[in-house]
Amino acid sequence: MTLTLSIFDPNTLLPHRAGIAGLALALSVINPDDVPFAWEVTEDAVKLSWECSDKEAVLSLLQQTYRIQDGYLDVPALNLDPQGKYTFTEGVMTTFLQHGKQRKQLKESITLTFLIDEGQPEISQTFRPVEDCYYTGDFKEAFSSKGAFKSKIPLKGHHLPGLVECFAHGAYQESPQGFLSLVFLPLACSYYHLPGYRSAVVIPEVKNLQQWVRRRQNSVGRTYKNFRSSSSGESALRFLLQENLIQDNRQFRVNYCEVYQLGKQQWDGSQSYLKQAVYRVKVSDEILALYDSAFQFFKPQVRQNEKGETWLAISKILPWLCDNLIADKPWYSDFHTFYKQNELYERKGLVKMTQYLDTLEQTFFDAMQGAFSCYLREQHIQAQKQGRPLDYKQVTDKVINRLQRPSTQQDFAKTTVDFLSRHRSKATRGVGAEIYQWLHKDNQWKQARDLALLAIASYTGKGKDGQPEIPAEVLEDDSQVDTEFELLVS
Repeated sequence: MTLTLSIFDPNTLLPHRAGIAGLALALSVINPDDVPFAWEVTEDAVKLSWECSDKEAVLSLLQQTYRIQDGYLDVPALNLDPQGKYTFTEGVMTTFLQHGKQRKQLKESITLTFLIDEGQPEISQTFRPVEDCYYTGDFKEAFSSKGAFKSKIPLKGHHLPGLVECFAHGAYQESPQGFLSLVFLPLACSYYHLPGYRSAVVIPEVKNLQQWVRRRQNSVGRTYKNFRSSSSGESALRFLLQENLIQDNRQFRVNYCEVYQLGKQQWDGSQSYLKQAVYRVKVSDEILALYDSAFQFFKPQVRQNEKGETWLAISKILPWLCDNLIADKPWYSDFHTFYKQNELYERKGLVKMTQYLDTLEQTFFDAMQGAFSCYLREQHIQAQKQGRPLDYKQVTDKVINRLQRPSTQQDFAKTTVDFLSRHRSKATRGVGAEIYQWLHKDNQWKQARDLALLAIASYTGKGKDGQPEIPAEVLEDDSQVDTEFELLVS
């Protein structure tokens, strides 16, 4: 019997090609003397041949690939350390083997601890050790009573997350080649745990089997910190960034991936990790570099309560920001909606992200912050006259509500011009044309609204004791009118 699995076969999809790569990786650590089959791995195909029955050859291959050890699903080809074994096992159990029929775990959980950062408390995590699973079984659905491959083999979610049986036509049917490639798909994937009892599995693009196997052998196991992700979108960007950091032939670098997001569905209350969405992600090196910076600004943080309990706090800003990057939008897009729905606890990170605004964006951003600084000074003086402290949050919310209210370009332009004119600063002088472009060019006003709200929400110009700083320019004589600005934005 001879089987050839090619990544360029027109009948293969991205998961099949990744599965063939997983098979090539599994074969790379097998001793030919220990198995009843032979193989050859080229740049684009894996060829398997044997003289025994199909069942004997395939079960031998699987026994060399998957095993249960110390409660983990262990794959020798991945060469994982204990933390990597945990993330791989937990990842597979919440994606491919999420259904209880495909895995058997101990009822009693054990507690594992992970060090996130030096000098920080360890994170405690419960884990149910694995006793058995589909990949260590007999695969009886794939073979006839004589041990030969069936011409069509039924597949479900243990081969591809979210794959379910059709009510009218039954289970999805696959050829022996397609079946075999999907059995090794878990080796090629990366796994992430998302907030809200959700998970994500990332399936990579594979263009050269030999190059991919070498890259995979050079990669390290995923730590618990990297296993935690803020969203499916961030999972894709983090995976592509890590692939980008592996220094070798860029011609065969992984540039594209699919992300399967799994979680609860209203139509099935018995399963926790059903397919919710599939994302296809391909971005430029510039986007990955921007994400890399964003991740440094919004890193997960170890938190500890009064009882000494610890957990890893995940950023709420990062998933919104990553969705913008994947869609090739400015990173601050739709800040208007995000701010309405979320408390802003990560202001410092937003301030650092503003260094990536382009020249036109920075001009408008500075103009809005300059006007807001002047507004704060006026409110501070008024509060002093009334003998009360300045309520910084109240005056900030007042301006934000004023800028959020307009729902048309005309109303927003009028509101913005009124705000900039009433609270004039040096930042608006000589930039009337640029501001006019933001308010009136095409359909750009919503982007301008996002940028204006970001400027106010991320403002940090406060002096001693939390008091608003009084910029030097507003202490100067502001009686001169900036004629260019008034003509262009009016």
